[in-house]
Amino acid sequence: MGSNDRLFNRQRSLHQILGGGFVADVVLWRRKDVTVGILVITLFAWVVFEISGYTLLSLVSSVFLLLFTILFLWAKSAAILNRPAPPLPHLYLSEEMVNEAACFVRNHINMLLSASEDIALGKDTNMFVKVSVGLVLVSVIGGLTDFLTLGYTSIVIVLTVPALYEKYEDQVDACILIAYRKLRHFYYKFDAVCVSKVQRLILEKEKLS
Repeated sequence: MGSNDRLFNRQRSLHQILGGGFVADVVLWRRKDVTVGILVITLFAWVVFEISGYTLLSLVSSVFLLLFTILFLWAKSAAILNRPAPPLPHLYLSEEMVNEAACFVRNHINMLLSASEDIALGKDTNMFVKVSVGLVLVSVIGGLTDFLTLGYTSIVIVLTVPALYEKYEDQVDACILIAYRKLRHFYYKFDAVCVSKVQRLILEKEKLS
C-alpha cells in the first residue's frame, strides 16, 4: 500500500511516529512484559479504588508507608542477625531515559500547539472538524463515567488500539480512507449549498446597506 493510501498520507511506520523508542515498544507490545505489567497494575489499582473507596493520595501514602516500614525493619534485623540486606536494585534514572521521555513529550506538545494555532487562525478546516468531534466524544464519555474509570479505560485503549492497528493496518486504513472521502465529499456539498448561500446573503445585505 502506497503512501497515498495510508492514513494522512504518512510515509513513516506507526513505531516511528510514536518515537521509535521505549515508549513505542511498550505501546506496540514490543516489550510484552512491561505492557502486561502496566495493564495488570492499572487493573489492580482501578479495582482497589472502586472497592475500597481509597483516594489516590491516601492509597499511595499507605502503600509507601507499608513498603518503607517492611524494608526498614528488614534492614535493621538483617544488620543485627548478620543476614543479607533487602535485595533492592540500584534506584537510578539514567540521563538517556530522561532525554528520551522529554523528547517524546516535547514533540507531541509541539504538534498539539501547532495544530491548535492552525485551528485558531482558521488555516485547517479538516483539523477543526476532527478536534471538534474528538472534544464532543470526550465530553459525552466524561458525562457517562468518572475520572478514575476514564483514566483506566484510556490506558487500556492506548496499550491495545495502536497494537491492533499495526497488526491490521492495511484493512483499517482502507476503511477509514473510504469513510473520510465520503465525509469530505459531504462537507464540500454542504459548504457549496449552505455556507456559500449564507455568504452571498451577507454580501447582498452589506451592499444594500
